[in-house]
Amino acid sequence: MTRTFTRAAFGVLMIAATTAPAFAQAGQGARDGGRYDMSRAPWSRPGYRLEGAGVPILFPELRNTPRGRAFVMPNFDANGDGRINRREADDANREFARIAGPRRDRFDWDAYGRDPRGYRGGTTVVETTTTWDRGAMRNYGFRQTPRGATLTLQEDVLFRTDSAELRPGAIEKLRPLARYLRGNPGVRVAIDGFTDSRGTDAHNQDLSERRAASVRQAFDDMDVVRARFSVVGHGERQPVATNTTAAGMRLNRRVEVTLLGQRADRF
Repeated sequence: MTRTFTRAAFGVLMIAATTAPAFAQAGQGARDGGRYDMSRAPWSRPGYRLEGAGVPILFPELRNTPRGRAFVMPNFDANGDGRINRREADDANREFARIAGPRRDRFDWDAYGRDPRGYRGGTTVVETTTTWDRGAMRNYGFRQTPRGATLTLQEDVLFRTDSAELRPGAIEKLRPLARYLRGNPGVRVAIDGFTDSRGTDAHNQDLSERRAASVRQAFDDMDVVRARFSVVGHGERQPVATNTTAAGMRLNRRVEVTLLGQRADRF
């Protein structure tokens, strides 16, 4: 099953006045030009309490979780009285259902909380499908190594310079591999991070570890069990090219993903 929800939905929570006039006037929902400012994630604040006649009809995902309650109170307490009436609860349910799709229980609060601004515009697909694409896997260019089938992802594909934050397009690059891993739950994975020789040894070691961990987190966000991964940062050790040229340093800044015990010619 594949579930799609619009990233703009959280960043641009706009309801037509004819269907939810009270919502459009929500007192605590931070707005800027018609856009809810969810970058100041409300669940980073002290916990919200839900009171009022509308609370029993809220979806369990909103009523029974801290972040669900934090979604409701700043955005749907239209009259600012600290209580949720039935109309406000209906508005909250309607909007959350539109955002989360048919599988509300699988909505990824964590991914949204890490980068709320990343949900403005475009589409994110949260998948549980186990069907994998052999052609897409072949396009990774796996090579055979003693540990298994290994692919190399260059820094500029995944990260900004000197950062462990994944670029927006990095998830799409990793998605076919995530599908393969969901379809082959017995395959274990090694993720190894490497840098060039610029900077101190300590800095490079830390950066390589954080980058490898970011890749594992991306797979975790795509429903691949994190216990299947081993993650190691190697810093500037084990270069594959010279560090005396820009082209060589680019090759050395990489993350390698190895499907342990697998054959590269399978794809």
